[in-house]
Amino acid sequence: MSDMACRASAIALTGLDGTVVQVEAAASNQLPGMAIIGLPDASLTEAKLRVRQAAQQVGLALTDRFLVVNLSPAALPKHGSGFDLAIALASLAASKQMPSDRLTSVAHIGELGLDGGLRRPPGLLSAVLAARRHGFSTVMVPAVCAQEAALVPNITVVAAETLRDAVDWYRGVVGNWHIAQPGSAKEGTETDAATTKQSFADPDIAEVIGQPEAVEALIIAAAGRHHLSMIGPPGAGKTLLATRLASILPDLSDEESITASSIASLGGSTLTELVRRPPFESPHHTASAVSIIGGGDSSGVRPGAVTKACHGVLFLDEAPEFPRGVLDALRQPLETGTVEIHRAKVRTTLPAHAQLVLAANPCPCGNAGTVNAEDPCRCTPSQRVRYLGRLSGPLTDRIDLRINIRRVSSVLLDGDVVPTITSEEARKRVLHARKRASARLNGTPWRVNGEVRGEWLRAPANRLPRAATAVIDAALARGSLTVRGYDRVLRLAWTLADLAEKTAPDRAELRHALALRGGAAL
Repeated sequence: MSDMACRASAIALTGLDGTVVQVEAAASNQLPGMAIIGLPDASLTEAKLRVRQAAQQVGLALTDRFLVVNLSPAALPKHGSGFDLAIALASLAASKQMPSDRLTSVAHIGELGLDGGLRRPPGLLSAVLAARRHGFSTVMVPAVCAQEAALVPNITVVAAETLRDAVDWYRGVVGNWHIAQPGSAKEGTETDAATTKQSFADPDIAEVIGQPEAVEALIIAAAGRHHLSMIGPPGAGKTLLATRLASILPDLSDEESITASSIASLGGSTLTELVRRPPFESPHHTASAVSIIGGGDSSGVRPGAVTKACHGVLFLDEAPEFPRGVLDALRQPLETGTVEIHRAKVRTTLPAHAQLVLAANPCPCGNAGTVNAEDPCRCTPSQRVRYLGRLSGPLTDRIDLRINIRRVSSVLLDGDVVPTITSEEARKRVLHARKRASARLNGTPWRVNGEVRGEWLRAPANRLPRAATAVIDAALARGSLTVRGYDRVLRLAWTLADLAEKTAPDRAELRHALALRGGAAL
């Protein structure tokens, strides 16, 4: 004979998506032991050892009968140690150690230590968000990460230091549990990014010397969230410029901040506040396709650099050195803003709204086109074409700004009076241009020009006069622009108009946009 099954709720994560799992535990008249069924992975199967030892350490011995723990739905693969708390509580309820009437109304997220303490599992913030989406009003988490869970608004967070504390809360006993205070994630508001202050340790665009045109190109890219490529010799400042792009981007909106924070929570570190600044990812050129795009198997989903850089910057330095297959794998994420992970037992969608920045030398030696180089270029024309040809046409067609950068010919001395712009000043310009674009795009699913679809730009209600578009119409007719390139020039022209505080781009903005897309020399 078996006793009635006791149930506790948990959350199974697949990427950033979460599914409610009912942990069922029942005791039967067999030799003492425990079995976990319902497609658990190796770490989850080992939970039976952690649960039994942890319960003994806090004086809550399980039944001396056989415990069967079922994870429902049984067809869903489950992985990780975040189910430990739910398994322990359901098992203790089945062992008559605690009441079971409220276990299904609370989402339990936590890993157990052998001493009975609760530890943070990876993806805690994502799991709490998933719990709220599924209608839970209360979650129970380890006390060490209660502040992270409390970043999610409109949900009660019960923080317990040990398994004993979790049981005490259900028993109504005063113990080392507490209700975490709500976090700072207020819905419906947005931080004014122009007021963000930087410390002296933060990168600042004012450190860029002698490249005013390149700095202006960065501001254009930031204002419209346009993809950017830079070609120039070593030492021209490509990496310096790319690392300063994130410093002039506005703070993330509330929705973007939640997404970026959820991605960050998949790591092993506890978050103490929401991610408000745009992330910056710069993988090495030896990185694999899985590390850039993401992957997964029965042990879980692993986000790649394009997901970690969501709502921020993905910088690929020495881009032609990346395997071509890795670069071409970026084409779909750049177009859709998502990554589809399809494996035998795993299928999920990850966000990938990253701003791509490519940097490349003009040839294998890097000195092609450099005037008065100490070591002049000896690469043959075919070598140069073959080197840059590693960046496929379909990928480069998705790049809005393509600029050529030359080395600075002289170092400015302290006595030279040359006006420079700081990241704070540039960020104000970017924010102002984005506000103009956002007001114009009100009622559409887009917020910046770099996201707008071409059919919307070419629709009769939004189409620019033929006199203004004559220059890009001619480029399209002679085959130097694709239809995708045509649309991207239009997006770029609208960003230039927003920066110039014009109601719409005219012929000058379209010429400028076409020049920037064609690889204007700086």
